Amino acid sequence: MSLDLDDIKAAADIIAGVCVRTPTLPSRTLSNISGANVFLKFENLQFTGSFKDRGSLVKLSRLDAETAKNGVIAMSAGNHAQGVAYHAQNLGLPATIVMPRFTPFNKVRHTRSFGARVVLEGETLEESRAHADMLAAKEGLTFIHPYDDEDIMAGQGTAALEMLSDYPEIDTLIVPVGGGGLISGCAIAAKGINPDIRIVGVEAALYPSMQRALAGGEQVIGGQTIADGIAVKAVGQQAIDIAREHVSDILSVTEAQIEEAIVLYMEIEKTVAEGAGAVALAALTAHPELFSGRNCGLIISGGNIDSRLLSSVISRGLVRQGRIVSLRVEISDQPGALAQIASLVGEAGANIIEVAHHRLFSDVPVKGADLDLMIETRDPEHGREVVARITAAGYTVSQMSITAAGGVS
Repeated sequence: MSLDLDDIKAAADIIAGVCVRTPTLPSRTLSNISGANVFLKFENLQFTGSFKDRGSLVKLSRLDAETAKNGVIAMSAGNHAQGVAYHAQNLGLPATIVMPRFTPFNKVRHTRSFGARVVLEGETLEESRAHADMLAAKEGLTFIHPYDDEDIMAGQGTAALEMLSDYPEIDTLIVPVGGGGLISGCAIAAKGINPDIRIVGVEAALYPSMQRALAGGEQVIGGQTIADGIAVKAVGQQAIDIAREHVSDILSVTEAQIEEAIVLYMEIEKTVAEGAGAVALAALTAHPELFSGRNCGLIISGGNIDSRLLSSVISRGLVRQGRIVSLRVEISDQPGALAQIASLVGEAGANIIEVAHHRLFSDVPVKGADLDLMIETRDPEHGREVVARITAAGYTVSQMSITAAGGVS
């Protein structure tokens, strides 16, 4: 592996004035919560919404005219696609992007808006890659790999270069890991500046690909994850070599932990992070003992999350915080019962969001009904006050909740 700090500095010269030099800012509140000194790199503020702008520009800028004349092709479920399409358009290069059929519509739309030809093909990234390879060979296109490429890695590493320029006291970098391009470039840059800095990678628990590559074993990989940007089954070989040499730990975080981190970013930092962009914070809050007292740089790698999915994450977060409570109350099926329950909830200072009767599909007596209420409360203690008030009036109340695994019980 020949990539070094000088290569990353050269990449920084290429992207200067084109890619956004995103801010690195300290977070007092997240520092108080975690016990670490937290510094955030806002890569969600890049023009296309992710760090992928960096590597895409470096790679495309270094293509010679003969190689690039027929155009470029990439395979991506979103962020790499937008980065390649955007910079190809600016450089006057025809771009084709092969995206899996499951790609969120907003990412397809944004990629097309940059002038790229978008081909939806494949049920998995592997199938999309095979189709991209076929088109590249058939049409003479240059394939732009999303992570296993030194130019791509060099571009991504400029994020760490900027962070350590802004805050040289950072002694720990916490970096999302998908294919490994971001952590590879950042590790080379950071270790080149400070050999003692600690590099920690974070994967989604459903996709522990780097952990399996480094440690061996037969970890099961796959499943529906909110961190689709790092849902990679096989990391790049170059990234494996760099991780063995420079990365201290690879942590994994659950879907629930990722969701909670997205909500924290919104509530505390007033910023939108996609699932992959929130895993560094998820690891910090899930494993505070590993980072206590350290100066931790976290990369918010992207903010491209579907608005409907974000809405669901926020709502589920309110449930976990006890600010939205779902109650089932057994009532008599007669006029005035609902009004009495509503009065009890109102007197307790809570707000009813949804209400539904269940008469047929329940085991209550024929003259009874289950009344399901979704109510808004101030906090868990307030929710308990509402339940106590309804119970004191002679009703049987049960409460539903989201489990630690993310399901409902």
